Amino acid sequence: MMDISELLTFIKVAETGSFSDAAEKLFVTQPAVSKRIASLEQGLNTRLFDRIGRKVQLTESGVRLLPRAKNIALELQDIKRSMSLKEGEISGELRIATSHHVGLRRLPTTLKRFQREFSNVILKADFTQSEDAYQQVMKGDVELAVITLSNQSNSAIESIPIWSDPLVCVASKDHELSQMSSVDLIQLASHSCVLPKQNTFTRQMVDSVLSQNDLKPNVRMSTNNFETLTMLTSIGWGWSLLPSTLINDELCILHLDELNTARKLGVIYHKQRTLSRAAHMFIEIMKEEAK
Repeated sequence: MMDISELLTFIKVAETGSFSDAAEKLFVTQPAVSKRIASLEQGLNTRLFDRIGRKVQLTESGVRLLPRAKNIALELQDIKRSMSLKEGEISGELRIATSHHVGLRRLPTTLKRFQREFSNVILKADFTQSEDAYQQVMKGDVELAVITLSNQSNSAIESIPIWSDPLVCVASKDHELSQMSSVDLIQLASHSCVLPKQNTFTRQMVDSVLSQNDLKPNVRMSTNNFETLTMLTSIGWGWSLLPSTLINDELCILHLDELNTARKLGVIYHKQRTLSRAAHMFIEIMKEEAK
C-alpha cells in the first residue's frame, strides 16, 4: 500500500531537486528520505528519479506522478481544514500572497490586528506581483491572495472586491503634456511613457484603451514597482497610469476620462479549496478595516 509520507517526500524531492534539501525541509534525515523514495519506487514498480552524481531529475514516470501526488496532498490539507472548522480555537498555518503595492498600502492594519487577535495562527505572507499571487492560488500554494482583481472571470476562482483603487494618468509638472489645456489619446500616445509590464492587469487596461483607438503606448521603460514608476514619472521620463494614493506634488493629473478609471483590489481563493477558519477570519478583518 502507498504511504502518504512517501508521496509527500516524493513531492519535496521533486521541488528541491535534492534528497538532502528535502530532508532538511521535512525535518528528517537524508537516509529516511532515500528509504521512502525507494519504497515508493518499489511499490509502483518504476524508477521516479534519475540520480546522476549529485543531480536528481524526475524520470518520465516521475513527471506523470507529480501532479497526481500534489492533488492528493491538497486533498489531505482540505480534510484537515474541514475538520478544524468544528473546533473552537483558531490555529494552524495561513499562507497568503499579495502584491507589493496592495500589501504595503492596504494590508498593514489587517496584518497587525490579525496577529493580535489570532496569535496561535502562523501567518506566512509572500510579497510578489498580483499575477504571480494569482497563479499561487491556482496551483494551491497559498489559501488567499490579496491582489489587483482581474477583469476576466475564472470559474475556478472566487473573487471578493474589498477596495476601489482609483487610477489617474499623470506626468511631471514640467512635462509638455502638463502644459496643455487638454490632452487626447493621440497626443498621449505620441509621448513616451513608463508603465508596468504587459503581463500586469494595469498595463492591460492601458493597452486595451489605446488599442480601441488604433494606438499603442510608446513605452520607454517597464517595471512592476509603482514606487519606481512614480519616481520616473516625477523626473520627466514620461507619462504613466498610477494609483491615486501615490500622487505627489511633483505630478500633474492629465484629465483623460478614458484612462482616469479605477481598478478593484480584493482577495481571491480557489473554489475547490476548503478555507480554514483562519482564512475566513482574515477576510472578515480585511472587510472591517476597509470600512
